[in-house]
Amino acid sequence: MNLDYIIPNPWSIIEEGFNPDQVKASESLFSIGNGAMGQRANFEETYSGPTFQGSYIAGVYYPDKTRVGWWKNGYPEYFAKVLNAPNWIGINVLVNNEQLDLFTCKSVKKFRRELNMKEGWLSRSFIATLQNDIEVEVFTKRFLSLENDEVGAIDFNIKPLNADAVITFQPYLDSGITNEDTNWDDKFWDTLNVSHENNQAFIQAKTMKTDFYTCTFMESQVFIDGKSVLIEPNIKADANLASFSYKHQVKQNETYSIHKFGGYLVDRNHSKNDFVKVAKSVLKEATETGFTELLNNQKMAWAKIWDMSDITIDGDVKAQQGIRFNIFHLNQTYLGTDATLNIGPKGFTGEKYGGSTYWDTEAYCIPFYMATKDQSVARTLLTYRYKHLDKAIENAQKLGFKNGAALYPMVTMNGEECHNEWEITFEEIHRNGAIAFAIFNYYRYTGDYSYIPEMGLEVLIGIARFWHQRATFSTDKNKYVILGVTGPNEYENNVNNNWYTNYIAQWCINYALENIDKVKEGFEDDYNRISGKTKISHEELAQWKKVADNMYFPYSEKHNVYLQQDGFLDKELITVEDLDTSQRPINQKWSWDRILRSPYIKQADTLQGMYFFEDQFTTEELERHFDFYEPFTVHESSLSPCVHSIQAAKLDRMDQAYTFYLRTSRLDLDDYNHEVHEGLHITSMAGTWMSIVEGFGGMRVKNDTLTFEPKIPEQWEGYSFKVNFRHQILKVSVNHNETHFELEGDTDLEIRVNDKLVTISPNNMVTV
Repeated sequence: MNLDYIIPNPWSIIEEGFNPDQVKASESLFSIGNGAMGQRANFEETYSGPTFQGSYIAGVYYPDKTRVGWWKNGYPEYFAKVLNAPNWIGINVLVNNEQLDLFTCKSVKKFRRELNMKEGWLSRSFIATLQNDIEVEVFTKRFLSLENDEVGAIDFNIKPLNADAVITFQPYLDSGITNEDTNWDDKFWDTLNVSHENNQAFIQAKTMKTDFYTCTFMESQVFIDGKSVLIEPNIKADANLASFSYKHQVKQNETYSIHKFGGYLVDRNHSKNDFVKVAKSVLKEATETGFTELLNNQKMAWAKIWDMSDITIDGDVKAQQGIRFNIFHLNQTYLGTDATLNIGPKGFTGEKYGGSTYWDTEAYCIPFYMATKDQSVARTLLTYRYKHLDKAIENAQKLGFKNGAALYPMVTMNGEECHNEWEITFEEIHRNGAIAFAIFNYYRYTGDYSYIPEMGLEVLIGIARFWHQRATFSTDKNKYVILGVTGPNEYENNVNNNWYTNYIAQWCINYALENIDKVKEGFEDDYNRISGKTKISHEELAQWKKVADNMYFPYSEKHNVYLQQDGFLDKELITVEDLDTSQRPINQKWSWDRILRSPYIKQADTLQGMYFFEDQFTTEELERHFDFYEPFTVHESSLSPCVHSIQAAKLDRMDQAYTFYLRTSRLDLDDYNHEVHEGLHITSMAGTWMSIVEGFGGMRVKNDTLTFEPKIPEQWEGYSFKVNFRHQILKVSVNHNETHFELEGDTDLEIRVNDKLVTISPNNMVTV
């Protein structure tokens, strides 16, 4: 059944009433992060019911040995596990020596949990009766600081309601943690040192195999009715744990509180020899600033983010809540401050998928970060791929490619392939195309060509070499074909001539050739450096051109559409509408064999190509392909509804566009795919942003000009968004009668609206 317990609210995710069956789902939905670390919304106090404990440090992983029944050349050695990190949020709470545990309490009333997206904090409140009949009222609030991304803070308050009570807070650090998922039950962490001093504790630990050194730290302060109390704690420490006990006699209706500050240091940023010294300094600053001031700083930091990235929707609270939920989690996951990090598909909300980088970053996330932040953030994401080029060449070599051909990994942490499903690892090679497209998309949007001669051209050459070698000449067709692939539709494996893969291969080769000429003419020093390094020759480029010019594309004269792959019409073409709803989702109900023989499409495939290369097809062609493929699409990928929403809006099918928008924006909030307990779909959240800006707003860059074709769903009264286009911030506000444009900047901006040129002057609203 769908989740429907989240209360509609424009700025908050709210849950009222305690239901143990919802705990795991809520732990995902209410997750918090700050780009450097994150955590599921686990309770601070003990919880003995079903729970998925998860705290994560960006960039820290473990190479879990791939578990397969067979081995082939080129198969990844390991699957990169996103690691559950040592836990610093834990606070055991004892009331007259009885453990506070919502799973065992006699009753839980007035339970309320709120994730305040506007200000960046998580709170919880409830009244509980323990087994010893003491009734307590509890209120907690916590956040992970954006201002200092190594620290987080917790405010935990408890009030006995029906008697005086001895209450003990036991804040602790615990490195004896495990992952929810592991192939071999390996030990992931090696605890090196547990130490404590005054009210501070430190656990230094390193990951097995990968040797990421970390320091987890904490310091606590306690209060009665807001006044500081000095209590000498009892201290317990063992090989993996440091725990302090603050016991106090609390009168009926008095509030006993603890402020706990904690977080992580990693050797990416500090020498491991200085960990304790640095942690003490971080804690000193946090405790001297205090919880309240830290929270005020948090509110200001989020206000700055929202000022640029917010999308407002009038008249539809669920739609408004959905888009802000997506924007909030994208900003919690990645802020562009560390060039070694990327955007993992689950962010800091779960462990599924592993790895930190998929093609999702280039295909879906870069447009969001380009438009809502400074373009340097998107450039950082492209630089990340350039730094992995040598590994991409190595990945291709393992599969038998040569001469500097590059195959970027499907999943990676450090540039090495670490995905453990052969039909994805070896065959879903279209990911190479998304990386080249992102280079094109970055230049198209920002006008910053410098990335290509500095770094991008080398990436384009490696990718073009891969496509040239991956294509096979078919004497039967007298064309070049690409055999044995998986397209974006992962419900078809090992197919021949996936149209999208062939099309993007042809485009990549042509785009590489175009930019070789451009760099040769305009950036001689860069060209000489690159040609010397890559040894490109006229003969090789002529061979690429021959492959691109003679690429085969399967086509059906009967249906007047490009075929998703050679054998698509051999399937029994029963539409989703005629599929028994009890069979959905098919990925949870059917065998893989049955799925592969079915016509059902997991996400946009042929339509993905028409989304990327919209200018190369007429609206009539898009409509024909949309009408043919969408009825077979089950949208069981989180990346599916957004592309379909954008295309439905372009085709003026606003009801359909709105339905797809709601599905993408509330995919996790309403748990469409019955898997939210495993974590959120972070990378597809950028597609939600695209659904509004590119779909309803109709934003494109054509001929170096920002263009709009604004539309509005009938369910909305109006909506607005901002984009940072070439260092000028444009606000777009749409209602049923007109569109308003406002410009922040120093110079005029010429845009095109519904195919008419419009000049926007700074601080002067223009209405169209």
